[in-house]
Amino acid sequence: MGTKARELVGEHADRIVEFLNRALADEWLAYYQYWIGSKVVKGPMKSAVEAELVQHAADELRHADMLVMRILELGGTPILTPKRWFELTNCGYGEPENPFVKRILEQNIKGERCAIDVYNQITSYTRDIDPVTYNLAVQIMTDEMEHEEDLQSLLEDLENMKFLK
Repeated sequence: MGTKARELVGEHADRIVEFLNRALADEWLAYYQYWIGSKVVKGPMKSAVEAELVQHAADELRHADMLVMRILELGGTPILTPKRWFELTNCGYGEPENPFVKRILEQNIKGERCAIDVYNQITSYTRDIDPVTYNLAVQIMTDEMEHEEDLQSLLEDLENMKFLK
């Protein structure tokens, strides 16, 4: 990070890196939750749900890359071992023990809502001290809001299927 950029962030850099590493843990766990969910999902609308989960997994991996780049720009060290993901996560991991479409969608909606809260906290903290991280968090939060909407729409479609009989 350049001198002027470091000056803007100042003593907040370590705290911002901490926020970003916790979000990074969430993104890796979300990536795996979506990816493995796409492989094991069962039930009606399986193909549509599977395709959505695969797309969301790719987005979570892209978010992880964005976070790592910003952590490095701030002079921090990104999480170096998967074990730390579980120690630092804000949102946890929803194991798809019940692979039924409805349950998979509900688990992932819960995760997206948590992610929205996490990025809202990051934007609140960085708004006046780090415009680069603020904009990054807004961009990721926008994706997470779209994910929640996508998943809710699939869940509504699934629930409306019972009225077609």
